[in-house]
Amino acid sequence: MKIVQQDFALNPPGSLKIIVEEQDDLWIAYNIIAKGDTFVADTTRRVVSSDNLNRKKPAPRVKIRLQIKVTDVSYEKDSPILRVRGRTLISNKLMPSGSYHTLEIERHKEFDLTKEVWSSDVINTLHESEKASTADLAVIIFQQESGQVFLVGHKTTLCAKIEASKTDSKAASNKFYEKVFQAFVKHFRGYLFQEAHRLKMKSIEDNKSRFMMVNIGNKSSLKEIFSDQDVMGLIIRTKAGMEIRVYKEFSDLLLLDSDRACYGPKSVEIAKEMMAIETLLIIDDLVKSKDIALRRKYTELAKSVKKPGGKAIVFSSKHVSGEQLAKLTEREKYVFYSYIRYL
Repeated sequence: MKIVQQDFALNPPGSLKIIVEEQDDLWIAYNIIAKGDTFVADTTRRVVSSDNLNRKKPAPRVKIRLQIKVTDVSYEKDSPILRVRGRTLISNKLMPSGSYHTLEIERHKEFDLTKEVWSSDVINTLHESEKASTADLAVIIFQQESGQVFLVGHKTTLCAKIEASKTDSKAASNKFYEKVFQAFVKHFRGYLFQEAHRLKMKSIEDNKSRFMMVNIGNKSSLKEIFSDQDVMGLIIRTKAGMEIRVYKEFSDLLLLDSDRACYGPKSVEIAKEMMAIETLLIIDDLVKSKDIALRRKYTELAKSVKKPGGKAIVFSSKHVSGEQLAKLTEREKYVFYSYIRYL
C-alpha cells in the first residue's frame, strides 16, 4: 500500500490518499474504511443519449470522480475487488447528490479517505502496512549458470531469476562466470554508490550500510544463506534477522524449559484466556488468509496479546524461520502458531 498524501493525527479530522498496490492491501483498506467516512475515487458511468438509442449503439462509458459518504464496505475472499457503497455528497452532470453508488477498488487504483476521527487502531494498521511494503535486504544469489534476486522484509519476494546461456565448453563457461562474479564483488558496490551520488539518489546514499557482500561458498538457497553465522551477524537488525533470532529463542525454550513454551490452537487459546502470553509467534498465512473469518480470528488474537503489553510477531511463511515454525504443527494444515508465557 502506497500512501501518496496524508494529513491526519490521532483523534482530529483528517484525510489520506492511498494507492492499492497488492491484493493484501484490499484487506487493509477494508479494515480502515468505516461507515460515515468520506470516500473519493474514480469510476465510470454509461451515458445514454438519443443518438445512441437511434443508432442502436451501446452507450459509451465516461470517467467521473465521485465523493460518497460511506454506508457499507464489502470484501469477498476470492474477489480482487473491494466495494464501497454510499450516498453521493456532490452532484455532477451524471449523478445527483444523495444518490446511492458503489465504488470499486482494485490493485493500482487510488482513493481518498476522510475521517472525522482517526483512531489509534486505524493509524497503527496504516503504519504496519507501510512497514510490510518495504524490504530490509536485497539478496543476489549467483550460481554456475543462473542468478536469483530476492527482496527480503516482512515477506520474501523473488524479483528475478536469470538463466545463463549454455556454452559448448563447460570449463570456459565456469571461468567466465567466475570472472564476472569477481568483477561484481570488486566494482559493483563502488559503482552503485558513485552513480547514486551522481544521480542524487538519497535513498541509496543513506542506506549504504544495508549493502553487504558475503562469500557464501557453495550455498544456493536463502535458507542456507541465512543460517550462516557471518550473514546472521550482518542482518541481525533486519526483519529477517529478528525472525531468525526470535525463533531460535523459542526453540531453545522448548528444549530447555518446555513448561514455558507450547504451540497449537487449543493451548494458545487457553493461554490467551489466562492472559499468559508474553510473545506470540504467528504465520502470515493466517493473518493474511483469504478466509475472512479465519483472518479476523487471528488478527484479533494478535491484538489481544498486544493489549496487555505482550508481543505478537508475524512470521513470513517464505522466510527460513517461518518455514520452521510452520512445521511444528503441520498436521493442523493451516494453523501454525506458538507462544512463550510468563512464569
